[in-house]
Amino acid sequence: MIPNPHSRSLRYANLAKVPDAALESSRRAVEDQLKICGHKRDADVLELFLSQKELTEVIDLSRFKNLKYLWLHHNKLHGIKFLIRNYCLTELYLNNNGIFDIEGLHYLPSLHILMLHHNELTNIDAAMKELKGMLNLKNLSLYQNPLTQYNFYRLYIIYHLPGVEVLDRNQVTEKERRSMITIFNHEKSHLLHSIAFGGKVDASWDPKSPFKQKPAQKVPSDFAFGNNVDKTVFDDPEDAVFVRSMKRSVMTFTSMNWDTVPTREEKYLEEKGTEPAQMLTVTLR
Repeated sequence: MIPNPHSRSLRYANLAKVPDAALESSRRAVEDQLKICGHKRDADVLELFLSQKELTEVIDLSRFKNLKYLWLHHNKLHGIKFLIRNYCLTELYLNNNGIFDIEGLHYLPSLHILMLHHNELTNIDAAMKELKGMLNLKNLSLYQNPLTQYNFYRLYIIYHLPGVEVLDRNQVTEKERRSMITIFNHEKSHLLHSIAFGGKVDASWDPKSPFKQKPAQKVPSDFAFGNNVDKTVFDDPEDAVFVRSMKRSVMTFTSMNWDTVPTREEKYLEEKGTEPAQMLTVTLR
């Protein structure tokens, strides 16, 4: 059977129309919102509700120079390159899509809230490259993405985005910030710990490795605590830091035990023996 060249060219033409159809659907959704809100000028548009529209593509939204709030959750998006000129955008809701690439977000310096949970983000380094310049970002949501399975995921995000106050709907705590310094900022950690006990934890981290328990660490064989050799296994680097502090952060005070020194009257009456005075030693950690 000889294939029909006209049917083949028609099939290719239909495939070429797929992106155009997706953009046309997006255009209609935008125009419908403008009619509902009664906006006649693009400069008057401050917010757009485009959620649950089955969108796979979105038209360029740069015409809305003053756009501040954008809802695009519960669609079928894979990227966000249509947002590169919306510099005033402060809240962006992209959760529940199929996004695997957030290239272009670094063009949005005014973002304050960014919802990206329930997507397909896998590269945590690429994500941080896009987000680390956002000094105004305070609320970030990334849960239910593959990248959250990395070791120390939450602390890694806090390290690269120190301005974030709420991550995955949970407040960032001071304890997490201190742990972040210990694990990722070795120079600062060394400065803080060396004052007390002069050492730092080897907490190297490979963001590309899947989440798993780190190999157990052991205390050196010559470590003695309470006159007993302790070879405790540490699963948490912070525990190793604590043990090192217990070993090295020791202060010793020695003074005369005045209870063993007889007074002048006791010497005269010889009520106390002639044993030498004793020294009193106090050790603090």
